[in-house]
Amino acid sequence: MFKLQELVRPNVLKMKPYSSARDEFKGSASIFIDANENNVGSLAGGTYNRYPDPHQKKLKKRIAEIKGVRPSQIFLGNGSDEAIDLLFRMLCTPGQDTMLQLPPTYGMYEVSANLNDVQLQSVQLTPDFQVPVEEVLRQVKPTTKLLFICSPNNPTGNLIEPERVEALLRNFNGVVVLDEAYIDFASEPSWITRLDEFPNLVVLQTFSKAWGMAGLRLGLAFASEEIISLLDKIKPPYNINEATQELALQALEKEEELKYMVEEIIQERELLVQALPTLEAVLKVYPSDANFLLVQVTDANRLYDHLIARGIVVRNRSSLPGCEGCLRISVGTLEENQQLLQAIREFR
Repeated sequence: MFKLQELVRPNVLKMKPYSSARDEFKGSASIFIDANENNVGSLAGGTYNRYPDPHQKKLKKRIAEIKGVRPSQIFLGNGSDEAIDLLFRMLCTPGQDTMLQLPPTYGMYEVSANLNDVQLQSVQLTPDFQVPVEEVLRQVKPTTKLLFICSPNNPTGNLIEPERVEALLRNFNGVVVLDEAYIDFASEPSWITRLDEFPNLVVLQTFSKAWGMAGLRLGLAFASEEIISLLDKIKPPYNINEATQELALQALEKEEELKYMVEEIIQERELLVQALPTLEAVLKVYPSDANFLLVQVTDANRLYDHLIARGIVVRNRSSLPGCEGCLRISVGTLEENQQLLQAIREFR
């Protein structure tokens, strides 16, 4: 039986969150001399001399409308990495608790575990990059607080089968973090539609991929109101700056443009899926539900260097378990993809 209060660190349950000037004042006023801001103005122009809304109310309201959730089920972070780090700090006592990940997968789970002095457990994905549910449940310890699943998975690109995710949600009494950074490129719906069904579920998403806003560093966590309230309690008071909030609100008014961008990327992805296997250096192209492809080649190190020499940067993932001899290739524009194919065609 999942009981969040029994998982959260006792000091987190007891602590009082930082109270900012904008938290303490409710209502309207014409003169604000409460937060030690520069009331003369800002060299950046606009109202950037004022601290941003610490609770991102307007932005959360708009996201809630688009995603079909309640604003109280949304946490906004400085990239998804902030939400990952705060989940460790919220749940895991350093030097005592444990997290479980499923390599090959996104490297920040391990970095955050090491940073927070949390013991790392790893259960490798199956040869077709699915979760071995029974083995995961066998490896769970009483101290295992967090389980990270990336779907679509980075660097393999595939969705994790829903029945496997559900089996873990129903049988693991810790928090299951489902990282959906690439979900906009997939054919399956997001797990945010089932938040109310699973109180131990946290879904991570981002504005960095489909929305094309990687430079703004805006990540999202969707979860129960209880989990979100704890994340809000321990976050820095002004973690999302005013410019990011403004630009994100502007972007959210362009849902139709988002659809066209995603369709273009998927179309280019499928063209690469067809073209890459015809090249002599390519051994296998793995199925992808993301905006990148995992490609097994004859000599990953030499091909990587060959592409670098031609001004094309891909990611060499051949050192990861299960990804031997593989490059991860992001889907580019039509012109970029044609240059990539030509460069690989010239490789000997």
